[in-house]
Amino acid sequence: MKSTASSQLRRRRRVSTVVHRGAVTATADLADAVDAPGLVARPRTPAWWPAVALSCLLVVTAALYLWNLPINGFGNAFYAAAAESGAKNWTAWFFGSLDPNNFITVDKPPAALWVTGLSVRVFGMNSWAVLVPQALMGVGAVAVLYATVRRTVADPTRGAIAGLIAGTILALTPAATLMFRYNNPDALLVLLMVAAAYFLTRAIPAASWRWLALVGGALGLAFLTKMLAGLMVLPAFGLAYLLFAPTNWWRRVLHLLGATVALVISAGWWVAIVQLWPAASRPYIGGSTNNTVLNLALGYNGVDRIVGGGNKVSHGHPSGWSTHAGVLRILSAEMGYEVSWLLPAVVIAIVAAVYLAVRRRLSRLEAAGFVTWTVWFVVCTVVFSYMTGMVHPYYTIALAPAAGALIGLAAVLSRSAAIAMVVAAAGWAIVLLNRAGLGPTWSRWVIGAAAVTAVALLIAALTKWPRLTPVALAISLFASLTGTAMFSVATAATPHTGSIPNAAHTADVWPTVGSRFAKTMMMGASSDTVDPQLAKLLSTTRTLWSAATSGSQAAASLEIASGTAVMAIGGWSSDPVPTLAQFVDDVHAGKITYFVESGRMRSHDRNGGEIADWVQQHYRPMKVGGATVYRLV
Repeated sequence: MKSTASSQLRRRRRVSTVVHRGAVTATADLADAVDAPGLVARPRTPAWWPAVALSCLLVVTAALYLWNLPINGFGNAFYAAAAESGAKNWTAWFFGSLDPNNFITVDKPPAALWVTGLSVRVFGMNSWAVLVPQALMGVGAVAVLYATVRRTVADPTRGAIAGLIAGTILALTPAATLMFRYNNPDALLVLLMVAAAYFLTRAIPAASWRWLALVGGALGLAFLTKMLAGLMVLPAFGLAYLLFAPTNWWRRVLHLLGATVALVISAGWWVAIVQLWPAASRPYIGGSTNNTVLNLALGYNGVDRIVGGGNKVSHGHPSGWSTHAGVLRILSAEMGYEVSWLLPAVVIAIVAAVYLAVRRRLSRLEAAGFVTWTVWFVVCTVVFSYMTGMVHPYYTIALAPAAGALIGLAAVLSRSAAIAMVVAAAGWAIVLLNRAGLGPTWSRWVIGAAAVTAVALLIAALTKWPRLTPVALAISLFASLTGTAMFSVATAATPHTGSIPNAAHTADVWPTVGSRFAKTMMMGASSDTVDPQLAKLLSTTRTLWSAATSGSQAAASLEIASGTAVMAIGGWSSDPVPTLAQFVDDVHAGKITYFVESGRMRSHDRNGGEIADWVQQHYRPMKVGGATVYRLV
């Protein structure tokens, strides 16, 4: 019996050894393949280093996004005023009203304002309270993207490196630096979309309907942040789960239907409440033509953004502020500076992903990751390149997570792709730096020299001297990311105010950077433009609204400067409120003390023009700090 047991034990040990050697051999064979592993082999380094590296990345990201943040003042006064209103009145906070007396909402749903409104309520109305939440969202987005990409790769070391690369690219994309230091809704939008990608990465390998429901919940909140813009990634998530979840087709479809229900509930509860709330006792839904959220979602914040059209003319968005629609738009003018630094490398990453998939060198989750981020990137690129409605360069922040993830995954899974991406990224960075006239000329030579050195070291590390891998990786990142890092730092150093911020002010060469947007297009782009005399005058009023003025931007600036509620006639985009009759009734009821001329073009606002004409016919003007003011009571 002992002999038999001993023989069985020896047999088991031999089988274990064979299996272990087979695994090692398979790993070694994979490492020797031309296009299978990328920059690193299986590690012999301590397991704690990814946490240390991630901590350093997050500290640097926080420093970039928080550094000298008050130079932006209140950022976009339109949303800052709404945050202040929400801090004063819970109903205004819930609806996203521009003023605390709930005359009209902003032109977006209120999820982002819920965050900044709570911040202002706790810390008071100041620049830090308005802008810090977005900076923290940026740090959070980098951390979640790292976690998502790290979990995608089968090898833990390669996964950590891929995640660090992805997070670094997101942090250093100029559009991200711009928006994570600003109070537009895009900061929360990106955080929620990246969080949804993380939930998807957890859902796919386990075919988990619970994790997939969280994907729907996150995208529902993204809808409540910026409406249809939050759903652009939906095709990517649905396709990845449908193709790669390890269960039968019926269960995949059933799980996706469940996630759709979660999305509808997450996005629809607020829409339903607003729809059921009596219109007479809530603010007008700014941006809509019929005072409904669905009209706002499908019109002003939906189809009109993509193809233009509609009966409304958006004040403050004159034509000619973006390049013509086409495949090259994303590489040229302002968009090129804000997001295109690594796009040539992204194209190489997608090609590498296709090659690896055809050769069956990807795990299920790696393949799913490539599909997710590729479809995300392609859909957003096509939309931003060809949309003919209102399009602003900072929209392209939505591309940054996908670009980072694709480059990070390709860099660690394909050595040839890693080398090609270094060359592409460094070459395009030199072109953009030269075109923008940013930084000294020698910096472009340094980037070129670093790229050549990096390629040589990568080839050496991947053929004869693997110990050179850390040095090769470091120089590769330097060559690839120096250009976008320089522009991001310049962006952080540039003061930004108004509704349409751009990255950095550089040399006045074609395509110009900053010169098109540097000048204020109308009164009230910043609270600093409100004369102290006018602000003091409004602050002494006791009526429901201290004043009325044409346009939400002008009203927002007056609100912030005076600390009072101001009626925004016509809202942001020539909304049909109030009518002349309604305004006259409010004046006669003693609800408005002053009317302040804002300089808004009356041809863009019929109601506002009629009201201004009526005021001029019945009241005498007076000058207060350079502004024309009419006392109505």
